Amino acid sequence: MDGMSWKQRGVVLLSILAMTLIALAISKAPAGEQTRFYGPDGRSTGTATTSRNTTTFYGADGRRTGSATISGNTTTFYGADGRRTGSATATGKR
Repeated sequence: MDGMSWKQRGVVLLSILAMTLIALAISKAPAGEQTRFYGPDGRSTGTATTSRNTTTFYGADGRRTGSATISGNTTTFYGADGRRTGSATATGKR
């Protein structure tokens, strides 16, 4: 940067800042929420991540154990293999 004018340095620094902000936005976007669950002994029993209308559940070993999707007032549950295991429908007022 020794042979650069102040204007050129400003452009370079702004470009670096813009690329950093874009990288941060991209890395955070798909992550979604994550909730950790604990047993009565205080050990982690697994986690759940939520993205849009789908919650995916993982065991303590990190393996996917199932998921649930919400559509309207119905929640549909799926096993680790992706097969539908059941559903629940909310009725009445919330």
